[in-house]
Amino acid sequence: MLAEEEQEEDFQRFLRRVDDITNLVQGLNSTDPAVKEKTIAETEKRLHDQETSKEEESKTTVNRTVINTRASDTANAEAADADGFLAILEKDAKERAKRRKRNEHLANALKEKGNDAFRKGDYVVAIQRYTEGLEKLKDKQELYTNRAQAYLKMHKYEKAIGDCEWALKCNERCIKAYFLMGKAHLALRHYSESRQCYEKILQIDPQKESLIKDCMNEVNLEEKRMKDEERAMKEVQSGKLAALSIKELLQKLDRPDQNILYYTGGIRLLTGAVKDRTEQTLFRTNNGFSILKDNEIVRRGFCGEQKSTAEVDLSVSLLFLWQAVCAGNEENQRLLLTHPDVNAQLPKLLSSGVSEIQKETLALISLYSENENGRRLLVRHQDLTKWLQILMTFVNSTDARASSAMNILSDLTEEERFKTQCRVTLSTDVLPLFAQLLTSAKLVNRAALARCIGIMGNLCADVVIRMQMAECKECWQACLKLVDECFDVSVPKYQECLFAVLGLMMNLLLESNAIIQYFAVDISGRCMSLLRVKDGRIVTAGGQITSNYGIKTLSICTRTNRQAQEDLVKSDKRFSVLLKLLDSENEMIVGNAAFCLGQCLVVPGAATSLLNSNVVMILLKHAGGDATRTSVQENAAIALGKLCVAEPRHIFQLRKLNGLAILNSAVKYVHSI
Repeated sequence: MLAEEEQEEDFQRFLRRVDDITNLVQGLNSTDPAVKEKTIAETEKRLHDQETSKEEESKTTVNRTVINTRASDTANAEAADADGFLAILEKDAKERAKRRKRNEHLANALKEKGNDAFRKGDYVVAIQRYTEGLEKLKDKQELYTNRAQAYLKMHKYEKAIGDCEWALKCNERCIKAYFLMGKAHLALRHYSESRQCYEKILQIDPQKESLIKDCMNEVNLEEKRMKDEERAMKEVQSGKLAALSIKELLQKLDRPDQNILYYTGGIRLLTGAVKDRTEQTLFRTNNGFSILKDNEIVRRGFCGEQKSTAEVDLSVSLLFLWQAVCAGNEENQRLLLTHPDVNAQLPKLLSSGVSEIQKETLALISLYSENENGRRLLVRHQDLTKWLQILMTFVNSTDARASSAMNILSDLTEEERFKTQCRVTLSTDVLPLFAQLLTSAKLVNRAALARCIGIMGNLCADVVIRMQMAECKECWQACLKLVDECFDVSVPKYQECLFAVLGLMMNLLLESNAIIQYFAVDISGRCMSLLRVKDGRIVTAGGQITSNYGIKTLSICTRTNRQAQEDLVKSDKRFSVLLKLLDSENEMIVGNAAFCLGQCLVVPGAATSLLNSNVVMILLKHAGGDATRTSVQENAAIALGKLCVAEPRHIFQLRKLNGLAILNSAVKYVHSI
């Protein structure tokens, strides 16, 4: 303790002397005569005091570096002029800087040696090298934090905290020091101190919010775990039958070489005994998860390979048990998912082909996917590259498995790391399966298919996924085939599929490539056919109108493809569909209809075909209107301007309606004519 106090005093004295000398050098170089004169006087006093000191043989040592406090042997400090003192100080500063540079070079070399040992897992050597580096340079923050990290690995938490405190004396905004100190306090069960460290990081750098959220969550879960175990232990000590039965049942299951039916029955009894968080905790603290590791019969039953009836029953019983011990218990969820057998078998169980096993495996995974902590466990500890493909196959199921699988997929799409993993097999495995499902809409679970299409649309928020999908010719062909099938059927579930596939195509049209140009005419043709039906008002179960997506998709196609523009004009020479949509009360539909009309007016004869229509009045109303969406006024003004440019006779109608003033006021929008 005394040694630490002396070290602290020595370190603080070193920092004060560095600050004092720095201030003297700055003062002597000041352009302010008063400041310079005051500094010279202070310098003379310091040199005089040092010259006449009884301890003239003493030397101030920091990091084994000797600071020269003596002036010239022959010079008299009191008589020397200001230039002389400045020269002495500058020389001394240069010598100290040179020594520091040399020591810093040595300290860096030792730090790299320590880092190399740390990477190899040799934490003892790493600590030695960091310590040697600190002997060369006592105020090097990185050496303290690196040594603290090595101490953490060796579970020497108090020493880690001490090094972090030293690092903060060197740099009070050192995020790594607070982070490591938070980890050390957590290991010592100092929950409040750990939270304070993480809160300090957030004060220093608010952009670390996501990291701190994870750290705080870790502290909360650990504190919760300890409280659960303390509560469970009290119930055992009090002799409660329910608490004692968990241990007794686990001991019976630990008997080797019993009949498979013995284990199946025992697991079902154990599942029934786990009724609340206390029993869940006792299952964990009595090493319940070792069932798979220590019992070969149970382990063999919990696999995705073809099974006998007895093995299926055992596997289903285990899945029921895992659900019972993991429901709402984050620590148990973590232990189960990090168990090697469970980690490897989950995707195999999903693909087992045994409906009961698949059903309960989906139920178990749902416990994870329905909350943020569980999803993070999945993306961290599971290889999810094939999960999109595996779960997508359940669209073929006619029972509850399809809905469960889509729920899990919908939850997982909220995690960016899941999207990243989906990229790996998207083109080779997922898209061929997806195209097959789209072309088999009459044979699959259509409610699940609609959700699956929506999930793929959500995944398009990832640029890489969207690009891969937009470049898939088979995917576009399947989408168009599904639109044709949905167009011919008025069943609500088909309408949901139609709405979903239009949304997907709209997302994919954000890309621009040769495949999209190839299909643009077909897509716009399907949209026109759709918009003609019942005024485009095909209402889905969710209350959405497919005309919203239909006209949006059509506007994108006509924006980028001249052939699509010409085909639209050819199929609807008087623009009856677009004029009807321009009368809609939905601003989004009106804005996109005006945009689409403006794109098509470049086709020769298109503007002339509108001479005897009320298009000028409609566009003028929207251009001068007060729609919430400014895109309505903008697109209407641009379309009206293009109309008059392409066919000047429309100007007469515009004048008749006193519309020139309105058009002039909207001229700020007409920048693209």
